[in-house]
Formats: sequence, structure tokens, C-alpha cells
Amino acid sequence: MTATTADGAPTTVVTRGTPAPGPMSIAKYAPYEPIGLADRNWPGKRVERAPLWASVDLRDGNQALIDPMTLERKRTMFDLLVRLGFKEIEVGYPTASRDDHDFVRHLIDTDAIPEDVVVQVMTPVIGDFIERTVASLAGARRAVLQVFNPTSEIQRRLVFRKSRAEVKAMALAGAAQALRLQDSLPGTEILLQYAPESFTQTEPDYALEICNEVLDFWAPRARHTLAVNLPATVEVYPPQEFADRIEYMSRNLAHRERVMLSVHPHNDRGSGVAAAEMAVMAGADRVEGTLFGNGERTGNVCLVTLAMNLFSQGVDPMLDLRDLDGVRRVVEECNLMPVSHRHPWAGDFVYTSFAGTHQDAIAKGLKARGDASDSPWDVPYLPIDPRDIGRDYQALIRINSQSGKGGIAHLLRAERGVEMPRRLQIDFAAAMQRVTETREGEITAAELWQHFDQRYIQPGTDESFPQSADGALGGELGLERGGDLDGASDGVPVTGLHELAVRLLLAYGVQGEVRELVTGRAGSDGESDSACCEVVAEGRSCWGFGLAAASAPAVAAAVRSAVSQLRKEGVAATAEEIPR
Repeated sequence: MTATTADGAPTTVVTRGTPAPGPMSIAKYAPYEPIGLADRNWPGKRVERAPLWASVDLRDGNQALIDPMTLERKRTMFDLLVRLGFKEIEVGYPTASRDDHDFVRHLIDTDAIPEDVVVQVMTPVIGDFIERTVASLAGARRAVLQVFNPTSEIQRRLVFRKSRAEVKAMALAGAAQALRLQDSLPGTEILLQYAPESFTQTEPDYALEICNEVLDFWAPRARHTLAVNLPATVEVYPPQEFADRIEYMSRNLAHRERVMLSVHPHNDRGSGVAAAEMAVMAGADRVEGTLFGNGERTGNVCLVTLAMNLFSQGVDPMLDLRDLDGVRRVVEECNLMPVSHRHPWAGDFVYTSFAGTHQDAIAKGLKARGDASDSPWDVPYLPIDPRDIGRDYQALIRINSQSGKGGIAHLLRAERGVEMPRRLQIDFAAAMQRVTETREGEITAAELWQHFDQRYIQPGTDESFPQSADGALGGELGLERGGDLDGASDGVPVTGLHELAVRLLLAYGVQGEVRELVTGRAGSDGESDSACCEVVAEGRSCWGFGLAAASAPAVAAAVRSAVSQLRKEGVAATAEEIPR
């Protein structure tokens, strides 16, 4: 393939290959027809407050379970939803099953519904079904009665075999029955909601027509706010198309000032969250969904993800998700289904990094942040502070063969208080790389410390070192207390500690240099003095690490460890060669 440059000179364009037609049967599928909303406004909008969340876990979610919830599991789920702050909760389809009816009655009869929570029930636009559904609400303070009927072309043609006018007549008959029964229960306030099921597969002009005729019938006669719920019963086009259709409906709905516009996204194309967010930008006031996206086929939209997305942008999600792992455990117990380890915001691994470069960036970000809990969050690879949803920092970094020095250094700092100099990080990371490449899976923090201890601490416990040399040098340098270096006090000047390390090398028979000596505090609670020491002799470098009750003996232990390693490489004098 050839082309020309800006000045007309010929050039060759190297393509990456054009795939041959594939074997899949694409001819049987037709692309969606865009609504073509040329003057759309939603892309320029920002979501600055949470919509009204409506949980459908107890109906849409429950009907999709292999083992539907028992009454006890439903009650556990309901109580969780109330604790999280949901103000609208769909509790059943009373005419669909005895279980649904009995649960609605259980909530009412046990006075389990808080005064600020509105329960929702659903029914098809069939007179007897509506009547029995309303009867199930006797004794409730407030409830949403959602009447629905499928409106899509394919269902009109194949399922009902009815025309547009006939399907619309069904909707209006159901709306009239719902209105007649609105005041039939003394002490119960019933709110009316209409849903054209399969909205996403319904012609936009027809969906608007049928909704407006229902609203025109209700508005002069009903006292309360009305609602229209637009379900993406099946997600059949991209989220931007859903947003266009929601904006079209929001602009043109009759009595819009009295109408709450609700959406009910599903996730068949994997873009339910994006569709819901764009729908809110396009005018939706309310979103129906489930915790962690349980639901038919690929599930309903995940309300946890939507709420956490807002939270991460500084918008109050109007749900209490401070113990997100606890929420997940309850949902898993109720649904008898696990939440994916990679589920946004809530999965086991979503704040965990195995990759070395990511670990290094996270570790540096956390170290730079320190304890600044009120400053704006700004840590690489972590869009929120895990502590805000009940996590700690211990699981942020986990070690496997893909990990690097930054992650290893972070774990040792977090778990043991060990601050490793950069060259020690490189040395230990190389050693751990060899370990991880010879075994499967990850290295735990405990295993990491075990390897560190064996490599850098244990060599310093070799009893062949002349303890008299330690004591003599300690006394000579003024570091001892009670005639023994191991009793040296804290507060020793760094220069004195470095001189101690150098002279210990000579005492141990090593002609070399102390290239780096770093002292500090270590241990799980910072209870010990620590020292990292790099000794170089005859071109070989070895690190030692020491822990003790004071800085001087920690330095001595680190030097002994480094010398012991040099011995194994044939560099330092052996124990027999060291003068005593």
C-alpha cells in the first residue's frame, strides 16, 4: 500500500495485516437503528448528586438464582438494604409465586419496613393480577405499584400477536385499574409507576406514545408524583444510544414536572454501568439495580459500582458502603453465589497489585502521603483510599514472579517496619525472583520475612565470631554499658556506629569497606533497633541486617551477617584465621 507525504513524496504504509472474513454467522444479525438525536445535551453534563437508588435484589435478583432465597435469606437481604440506606426496595411480584406474596406479608405483618422506606411490588397490566397485588399491600404505610406490559415489536408480533393500538389499550386498561385501586386500602399510600417492558427493543416514538397516554390518564386523577420506569430488559445497543433515548424520553414525556423518570439497565453487552451513568446525565432521576449485579442472564446493573463511582469523584453516593467486604459477605450468603475477585471496588484483588512497576508506584505514593488523612487522595493505581470501604493496606501488594523491589520493600515496611536501602531492595528482589520462579503462586508476607531472615539476619548469629572483639571495641569507642557491646545504650552518634562497623570488619579479618550503614527501628510494632549494613571486599558485596535492643548491637549483628556471607564466598577470613 502506498501513500504520499505532505510534500507529495511517495511513501509506503505498512499495515498490520487485514484479517480474512471469519467463520461466524454474522449475516443473521442486524445492527441497531440509532435514534439520531443530533441536538443531544447529555454528553456535556456532570453528575453532581446521586440519583434515587432502587434495589431489585429481592425480585429481579432472586428470580435469577439457581436456589431462590428462603424467607430468612430474603429478610437478611432486606435488612442489609435498609442499613445501607436504600429508600426504595422492590420486595416482590406477589401474583407470580406464593413465596413472593408471603414475603410481602411478612414485612408488613412484622412491621419491618422503616417509615422512610418505600417498598415496591410489580404486576402485569391484567385486572385480576393488579387487584391481588394491591390486596397484598394491606397495612403498609407506602408502596410503589408498578404495572408493566411488554411493548417491543418482536413481542407484539410473536408473543401477543397484537397491534400497536391493542398493546396500548392493554396498558391503559391496566393503568385505569391501578388508579381505581390506589385509594382502596385505608392507611396505605400507593404510588403509581408504569413500565414499558423491553423498552430498549421498542420503537422510540411508540414507547413515548404509550407512556404519555398512561401519564395523561393518570395526571388529572392521581394526587402523587407519578413514575415511568424504562427497562433495558435486554441490553441491545451501546450505552450512548441508551442515553440518547433517555434524553428523548425525558424531553418529551408529558407532565414531566410531576414524573420521576427511572431506568432499569441490564448488562447483556457488559456496559450496564456506563448505560446507567449516561442515562442519569440524560435526565434519569432514579436507577433500579442490584448489589454486585446479580440478575437474569449477565445480570442487572450493579448499584455498588455506580455508587462507588460517584464516591470516587467526591459525590455523596447516599449509601453507606464503609464496610464493603461485610456487605459482600451478606450478599454472597443470601444469593449463594460468590462475587468475583475482580468485581469493581469490592473484589478481593481490586486493590492488589502483583506487577513490580505498579507496586513500586503504590509504595512510593503511600510513603509520600504518610498520615495525611484529610488531604486529597493521590496515590498511583489506587482510585480511592481502601480504608474508606473497610480495607487496610496490607493486601495492596502481593508477591509473585511478576513482582519487583518496590512491592517487596513495601511489604517488609508495612509488616515488619524494615526500611531497606535501594541497593538492598535490588539484592533481595533478585533473590526472591529466583524463589518465585521455582514455585507456583504467591509469596505471603510471612514467607517473605522468613526468606529475609534467613538471608540477612541468621548468618549474623554464627557463634564462631569472637565476642571478645565486640566487647573490646564497644568499650574503646565508649559504646558499652556494663562491659558488653550487647548492652550498649541508644543515642549513639551515626559516626560512632559507622566506625564501630569498620573496626569490627578488621577484627573479623576482613579487608574491605562499609559502603552503606542505615539504622532505624523495626519489628511489627517498631520495638527493636535495626541496622542494614553493606560490606564490600575483593569486589564482592554482601548485606547484613541486625535487630537488637539498641543500635550498637544491631550494627554488630548486621556486620557479622555480612561477614558470614563473605566467608561462604571465600572472601573473608575463616573463624580459625581470626585473631582472638
